[in-house]
Amino acid sequence: MAVSNLPILSADGGLSRYLQEIRKFPMLEPNEEFMLAKRYKEHADPDAAQRLITSHLRLVAKIAMGYRGYGLPISEVISEGNVGLMHAVKRFEPDKGFRLATYAMWWIRAAIQEYVLRSWSLVKIGTTAAQKRLFFNLRKVKGQIAALEDGALHPDQIKQIATTLKVTENDVVSMNARLSGDASLNSPMRADEGTSEWQDWLVDDTPSAETTLGDSEEYKERMGLLTNAMDVLNEREKAIFQARRLQENPSTLEELAQQYEVSRERIRQIEVRAFEKVQDAVKDAAGQQAGADA
Repeated sequence: MAVSNLPILSADGGLSRYLQEIRKFPMLEPNEEFMLAKRYKEHADPDAAQRLITSHLRLVAKIAMGYRGYGLPISEVISEGNVGLMHAVKRFEPDKGFRLATYAMWWIRAAIQEYVLRSWSLVKIGTTAAQKRLFFNLRKVKGQIAALEDGALHPDQIKQIATTLKVTENDVVSMNARLSGDASLNSPMRADEGTSEWQDWLVDDTPSAETTLGDSEEYKERMGLLTNAMDVLNEREKAIFQARRLQENPSTLEELAQQYEVSRERIRQIEVRAFEKVQDAVKDAAGQQAGADA
């Protein structure tokens, strides 16, 4: 995808200038976004892609701000998020009825988290879904229970964190020791790379996925909806969806490509299509349930 004239956030500063630049791009109305997405999908119109991307740069910046605590250059984090946004625009299906932001959030977060995982040597201790969840959420949960940023946790805090993040207490102790002991994690960010006030510049009233799924009862309810929704998938879609999204150790695209004797891109397409079908089914079921409860 050829995209030109995007604002540049350099590694040597300029966050405030970058945020001012991206705020100049107007947000798109639903109908306008739909028509632009159709133009890009059907005609590969670069101008349409440009407008779709620039109108969502604020979303990338908002998500990227949540990863400042890992001691990585914010310019790199935002750049990786922008790459994820471009992938989302390239694969976006406007006829599905979703807004681009809803679809793009997954790609943006995935791109940023992959960058964080690549950049941190400590994650070599484990890359299961549970360990990734612990890695990316430990600091936030510690803040919620007023635990000290550095140092050992109390036994009751360890138990509470383990229960919240659905990991073992040993995993919590081990990860906390590694995070607390790595100087780069707790090194202060440069003043011109923003403080908490920068998030006030970025409009995003939607709760994070972690917050949405934080309540255990709601989590159980949604897992029930997910299980029922998977009935809309055929056998191959269901197998790939489970292998890529639900397994403790997700299969790689290469592994599945070899198993089904197709290309990696074809596996990715099936995965995305299956995800969208399940998402539609979950929304329908949730709507029916809400109507029954009313």
